[in-house]
Amino acid sequence: MRLLITLFTLQILICCNSSTKNTLETHSFTNDLITESSPYLLQHAHNPVNWKPYNEAALQQAKKEKKLVIISIGYAACHWCHVMEHESFEDSTVAAVMNKNFISIKVDREERPDVDQTYINAVQLMTGSAGWPLNVVTLPDGRPVWGGTYFRKNDWINALEQIQEVYSSEPEKLIAYANRLEEGIKSMDLINLNTEDISFKDFPTEKIVAAWARKFDTENGGFSGAPKFMMPNNLQFLLRKAVVENDTELLKFVTLTLDKMAYGGLYDQIGGGFSRYSTDEKWHVPHFEKMLYDNAQLVSLYSNAFLITKNPLYKEVVEETLNFIATDLTNEEGGFYSSLDADSLDENGKLEEGAFYIFTLEELQELLQDDFNIFKEYFNINSYGKWENNHYVLIRKKTDAEIEKEFNLTTETLRQKKEGWKKTLLTYRNKRDKPRLDDKTLTSWNALMLKGYADAYKAFGTRKYLDAAVKNATFIANKQLQKNGALFHNYKNEKSSINGFLEDYAFTIEAFIDLYQITLDEKWLLLSKKMTEYTINNFFDSEKHMFYFTSKKDPAIVSRNFEYRDNVIPASNSVMAKNLFLLSKYFEETGYAEISHQMLKNVSGEIEQYPSGFSNWLDLLLNFKNSFYEVVVVGADAPKIVTELNTNYLPNCIIAGTKTEKNNPLFTNRFVSGETLIYVCENNTCKLPVTESKIAIELINKKE
Repeated sequence: MRLLITLFTLQILICCNSSTKNTLETHSFTNDLITESSPYLLQHAHNPVNWKPYNEAALQQAKKEKKLVIISIGYAACHWCHVMEHESFEDSTVAAVMNKNFISIKVDREERPDVDQTYINAVQLMTGSAGWPLNVVTLPDGRPVWGGTYFRKNDWINALEQIQEVYSSEPEKLIAYANRLEEGIKSMDLINLNTEDISFKDFPTEKIVAAWARKFDTENGGFSGAPKFMMPNNLQFLLRKAVVENDTELLKFVTLTLDKMAYGGLYDQIGGGFSRYSTDEKWHVPHFEKMLYDNAQLVSLYSNAFLITKNPLYKEVVEETLNFIATDLTNEEGGFYSSLDADSLDENGKLEEGAFYIFTLEELQELLQDDFNIFKEYFNINSYGKWENNHYVLIRKKTDAEIEKEFNLTTETLRQKKEGWKKTLLTYRNKRDKPRLDDKTLTSWNALMLKGYADAYKAFGTRKYLDAAVKNATFIANKQLQKNGALFHNYKNEKSSINGFLEDYAFTIEAFIDLYQITLDEKWLLLSKKMTEYTINNFFDSEKHMFYFTSKKDPAIVSRNFEYRDNVIPASNSVMAKNLFLLSKYFEETGYAEISHQMLKNVSGEIEQYPSGFSNWLDLLLNFKNSFYEVVVVGADAPKIVTELNTNYLPNCIIAGTKTEKNNPLFTNRFVSGETLIYVCENNTCKLPVTESKIAIELINKKE
C-alpha cells in the first residue's frame, strides 16, 4: 500500500517541475475566515484565497460544484505556516489558481485535531513523513488524493494544475487512488481486542527499558539525535520506574535530562517557560514558539522531580514557568491561552523567528555593566552560546555552586545577581515587539495546565498555585461542561463552538481527580465520574474496548479512529485507561477496572517494540505490576494530613479524605469521633489505621 501511494506522489511531483502557466484568469474572491475566532484562521482572513473554514457548508459546496478540495492545516505558532502564507497564500497568482478550480479550506489543527489526524495519516502514508503546514488535495467527498507539507510557490502552483488536469481528463485514476488510500487510513489506527491471558506482574519492563536505554543521550540528556523534543510523559514514566524500583542509574539519566533542559536555550532563562523543541543536541537553539501543553506537562514533571530530589533548580524552573503562564497565557476568567508565536518583529520591522528572545554582545555589555563578566560565564556569552548573526541564545554549563566558587560569591549574592540580571533584561526585552498570542482556549490543554498547577501546589505548598488550579477548574466546569456531562473543545469571546474530543474528557477527568486529591472537595471527583459515564456512552467501542477520538454524535472524517499511541502529549486512550483505574478505586466500580485492564492488554503487544510511544501505558502498567494503595484519611485533621502526604512522591496510590462521617465506599465505618485516622489499603484490604502521615508513607513505600 505505502509503495503504491508513494509512487503516485512521486509521479505528481515529477510532473510539477513543469513551468508555471503565464496566463491566469482573474477571479474575485470571498474569504470567509473573517468571521472566525481562531487566531490562526484570522491570520489568513485577508489572503486573496477564497478560504472557507472547515464545516458542512464548505464540504457540501465542493460536492455540489464537483470540485477538488484543498485542505490546508496549520496553527498560529507555526513558523513555516507563516512562510508559506507569505510566499503563496498572499500571492494573487497562487490565489487565482486555487480559486479557479478548488474549494479551499483552512484548518486550525488545534481546534480540529480530528481533521488534522486524518490528513496527517494520509500524508504519512503518501510520503513517509508529515508535519505542518499540512496541505492536502481531496476529492469532493473529502477523501485525500495528494498532499505534503511546505511547498514553494511554483511547486505549489504546478502541483495544483497537474492534479486538476488529471481530475478533468481521467478522474477515475484519482478515485481509484482515493479508494486505496482510504483503506490505508482506516488501517493505521486499527486495534484488536486482545483475548489472551496476560499477567502484568511478569511484564518485562526491565528488558524494555534496557533496550530503550540504548537511545538515551547520556551526555546531554534526552534521546539521541536532533532535533530534540522534551517528551515529558516519557520522562514521567522513567522517573517513576527509577524511584519505585530504586534504579539509581535510571534516576541519574532523568535528572541529567531535567538539568540540561533547564540549562539550555530551550528554556527561557529570562522570562521562564520552555520552547517547543531544540534544533540541536545540546538543547541550545530552540524552535522559539511556546506552547501551553509543553509547559503544563513540564511543570508537573519538574514538580514531581523536586519531591524526589529537592533540587532548588527544579523549584526555580517551576516558579519562573508559572510566572510566565500567569503573565502571558492566562485570561481574566482563569482560562489559559494556547501559545506564543515563534516569530516576532525584529528591529527592522520584519517577522523573524526568535527575534524577541536573543541578544547581541553589545546589548548585554551595556545593560549589565560591571556584572557582565560574571553573567557571560554563567550564560556562556562565548562560542558555546553564540547562535547566528552575532546573536546569543542564553545557555548554561555550570551549576550555581561552580559559579559561586569561581567568583568567590555567596549563595545569597549570586541569587540577588541572577534576580537583578533577569529583571534588567526582561524590562529591556519587553520593549520589543512581543510574539503574537494565540488567545483561544482549549479544554484539553487547560486541563493539562490545571494538573500542572495542582502538582506544583503539592510540591511547594504555594497558595496561589492552588487558587489558579481551582479558578481554572471552575472555568471549565462553568463554561465548557454541559449538564449532561458533555464538554466543549474550544472557547473564545464567550463562545464555545466545537464538541469535545476524547482528549478533552481524558485530560479534564485526570485533572479533576488530581484537584480532588489536594482539596478533598468531592465535587471534582463526582464531575470526573459524570464525564466518564458520558465518555463511555458516546466514545466507547464495546467490541474492541477502546475509545474513539470523536463522539458518535459527530460525523467521521474518512474514518473514525482510535488515538492510542503516546506522543509529546499522552494518547487520550492511555489517559482514559488510567482514569478508569483510579475511579474504580474511588467508587468500587469493577467495570471501570475491567475496561482499563482490557485497554492495556490491547496495546501490550506494541509496547516492547516502541516503548517511547507507550510510556503513559507503561505508567499504568506499573499500577498492575506493583502494589497500588488506597490512602483514606478520616477525621477533623484530614486536610492537614493530606497536605503532608502530598509533599511526598506517591505515584502508586490514590488519596481520599473527609473531616466528617460519610457513606462513600472508601469512608464507610471508618469515622471515629475525636480522632483523625489514616487507612492504608490495598485491593480494599487495610492495614491497621495510623495517626501520623510519616508512618503511612513508610507503609506505602515499603519494598515488597
